[in-house]
Parts: sequence; C-alpha cells; structure tokens
Amino acid sequence: MQKFADYIKRIEIDALWSGKKHIVWELNPQVNILSGINGVGKSTILNKVVKGLAAGGEFPSHMLKGVRLEVVPEDAKWIRYDLIRSLDSNLTQTLNEGEGFLRQALSALAGVGGGSLLDIQLYNLQRKYLDYQVNIGNRIIEQLQEGNAEAAQQLSLRKKRFQDMVDELFAETGKRIVRTENEIRFTQIGEVLLPYQLSSGEKQMLAILLTVLVEDDQPYVLFMDEPEVSLHIEWQKRLIDLIVELNPHVQIILTTHSPAVVMNGWLDRVTEVSDITLAQ
Repeated sequence: MQKFADYIKRIEIDALWSGKKHIVWELNPQVNILSGINGVGKSTILNKVVKGLAAGGEFPSHMLKGVRLEVVPEDAKWIRYDLIRSLDSNLTQTLNEGEGFLRQALSALAGVGGGSLLDIQLYNLQRKYLDYQVNIGNRIIEQLQEGNAEAAQQLSLRKKRFQDMVDELFAETGKRIVRTENEIRFTQIGEVLLPYQLSSGEKQMLAILLTVLVEDDQPYVLFMDEPEVSLHIEWQKRLIDLIVELNPHVQIILTTHSPAVVMNGWLDRVTEVSDITLAQ
C-alpha cells in the first residue's frame, strides 16, 4: 500500500544558481508564502521541487540532485501535489500533460471558442471533476446501503460548498453554476455559458478552486506560483481562506508579489528568500 506524506516539513536546495545560494526552508504544515523581488529565486525554488516530484516513482529517489525534502511522516514514499501557475507561465505544465492530451483538448475547445492555456487547464479539470463526482456518488451509495444517511449527506457538502463559493464570487456579474449538470456550466441572464467564456480572472479562480476540490479532502501539497495574476484585489484577499476551507488537509506553498494575498491574517506565514538563503 502506498504511504503518502501529510506535508513537506523542510526544503533544502544545495545550489540555486551555478553553485551559489544554499536554501534551507522550514515549512508550516498548512500555509507557506515566499516573497522577494523579481529575480531573487522564488519561482526557481518551486520549480526545482516540482520538477523532482514530477519525475515520478517513489520519493525521494526521483528528486533532482541537490534537492532534498523532509516530509511527515518521515517514511512516506509518495507525495500528492498539485501545481497552479500564473496565466503567463503555465506552458511547460500544459505540455507535460502530453501531446495526445493537448491535441484532444484543442480539438474539443475549437468548437466552443476556447484554446488558451487556461482553457486547456480547465478542460483537464472538467474531466477530473467528473471523476470526482463519480467517486463521491459511489461512496454516498455505500453509506446509504449501510444505513448511514447522515454520513452520506456529509459527503455531498464539499461539492455544494464549492458551488456556493463560485456563485458568491461571480455574483456581481450575475453568473451562477448550473447545479443539475455534471459538467461545469453557468447561467447568466437566461444564457448558458461554458467555463471557456468566462473572463480571465474568473477562469483563474475557477481553476484554482476546482483543483482543490478534486483533491477530495486528501493531504496534498499545493504549489502556486503567483496565482493572484488577473484576480481582483478582493479575490486575492480571500484566496488562501477559500482554499483551506475546501481542503483542510492541503499544504499551500506559494510565491507572490501581492500584499493583498496575506491581508486576511497570513502575514506571519511570509518568508523572504533572503531569510532562507545561506552562504555556500
């Protein structure tokens, strides 16, 4: 049986650039925010960790040379993780899905006016959302068969809360999720909208919340590289709170330039790159 980590306890990187800058970052089990000026190495730190995890196989044998992670529990062999990037920097992530997936997504999106990198990400999340609903539905049936009506009802609450969140966030433009369909659809003044017809900020927020929802309340590490791009300031303020509410078992590791992201009580979780950089 695979043994998954609850969270990453420590990130250590021997050389951030060409043998310079030794990084040691002690992490909080829930929220970790990396700050610093452009070019100081925020994204590089995230990219080195994610690239190692993306290689696949048992942890830690597949990690990049010079990148070491300590996890809880310490004998865990697998790390569940997701990655959210800003709108202008997710091409590599998309290509990593595979050429076949990319062709399939572009073909499906061509008929609905989509095709941006964020549209492709939402297309992939739609598929994961369908799988999530099937899994939840099966577990609800099992609970009902065992006479556990209250437990069955509890299983449906997370999806409902996700829908309520999105309706609340999009209320200013009159958009609401269609709750009678399995795929994500919206109504606006009597018209049905696909996710690909949303604004860039709406797409970005939907992609983040969908990513967290389909984690299905499991321990995950959520890496986010400047996720606030295109989000208006009120959404930036609520971003971390919404994520933690949707999955209380998630560990957030994010980079940001926006003071708004930390305004709702997260200032003490901010780490400057200079604070975790040791001389070689």
